[in-house]
Amino acid sequence: MPDLGYLLAAVAVSAAVTWALRALPFAVLAPLRSSRIVRYLSTRMPAGVMVILLVYCLRDVSWTAPSAFAPIVALAVTAGLHLWRRNAVLSIVGGTAVHVLMASFVFPA
Repeated sequence: MPDLGYLLAAVAVSAAVTWALRALPFAVLAPLRSSRIVRYLSTRMPAGVMVILLVYCLRDVSWTAPSAFAPIVALAVTAGLHLWRRNAVLSIVGGTAVHVLMASFVFPA
């Protein structure tokens, strides 16, 4: 049977490492909030992330198949909703709903 002191030390070390790993991001982020680089990235990253998601989602679409109509319509709905309301959540949810409905009912696999 392992020594009780050894088990308590292992639990204490595990707890300390877990606490440190969870607190570290907050300690590192505090000085970065006033950084010019972080402000620049916060204005540029959303568009970059959306472009990466767009490429990722459309990379496997067979553009000659009739089922390619679903992502095209969903993309148009997403862009239209965003241009109309300027609300990212509405755009993403609306486009996703259109794609899921079309892929499930209009072009089932």
